[in-house]
Amino acid sequence: MKRLNNLYQHICSPDNLRVADSIARKGKRKQYGVGLFDRNKEANIQALHESLVNKTFRTSKYKIIPVFEKKERIVYKLPYYPDRIVHHAVMNLLERIFVSVFTADTYSCIKSRGIHAAHEAVKKALRDVPGTQYYLKLDIKKFYPSVDHDILKALLRRKIKDKDLLWLLDEIIDSAEGLPIGNYLSQYFANFYLTYFDHWVKEVKQVKYYFRYADDIVVLASDKQYLHQLLREFQQYLVTELKLEVKGNWRVSPVWCGLDFVGYVYRHTHVRLRKGIKKNYARAIWKNKPQSSLASYVGWMKWCNSNHLRQKLQQPLKLIE
Repeated sequence: MKRLNNLYQHICSPDNLRVADSIARKGKRKQYGVGLFDRNKEANIQALHESLVNKTFRTSKYKIIPVFEKKERIVYKLPYYPDRIVHHAVMNLLERIFVSVFTADTYSCIKSRGIHAAHEAVKKALRDVPGTQYYLKLDIKKFYPSVDHDILKALLRRKIKDKDLLWLLDEIIDSAEGLPIGNYLSQYFANFYLTYFDHWVKEVKQVKYYFRYADDIVVLASDKQYLHQLLREFQQYLVTELKLEVKGNWRVSPVWCGLDFVGYVYRHTHVRLRKGIKKNYARAIWKNKPQSSLASYVGWMKWCNSNHLRQKLQQPLKLIE
């Protein structure tokens, strides 16, 4: 694999920092941090350029925000200047490099490879009914907090040899334990951390139907014993090579029982919306949420067999009792 060099000078150039600023501020123009930055925009760009060139840049202190969804998550937030601009400046050059390493079966936080791309790939695979009678589904226990910095740095050095860029990436990586959820770079680091596992699955184990969305993994096959054996090998690789642990809620089941993945439940004959999303949609209707709040749910339904659901939602309370 070709290792890449001479990237850092382009990342820290004033022109790239201006482009990074224009991207980072999209949808955030009214935020306090953007307004503060704009008071002395060119001076701030020049100061940031000099701090990167002289390697005096340091990650700012994180603002830690607990978020309660299905479970509590800790989200880390950095100020707009200098950190978020720096992250976008890095990704202006590294995004295509990261994506070039990812397998075609990797989804999440990749342009044109989001939820619906994964959804369509699974639907296409399920056309092979004899070859997809069973599924293995697993995810990784506390994935983002469990990412080992030394391993991540070693993996980055397999692709990048620019010492200055590696210094900056190391500085960002070491700014918090694991990978901080909320960092723009974290989502790419997370995919990159698992990409050599993906290659091992596809090229060494030669698994035909394999899909990974972030740390959610699905394998389809004709034989459940094969999937149990594959699970043991996955567990061994992840522990040994990446110091990651498979969560105890893994499943090997027939597809006719329903494969729950990326918000949908798949069977060979049809696809339904996940129960939790249906309930949330019903609650939103019951509470008379505005159409803008309901639009995302309508979008979810367009990608599955939802005629029966649309009829039920005429009486949404039945779905949330």
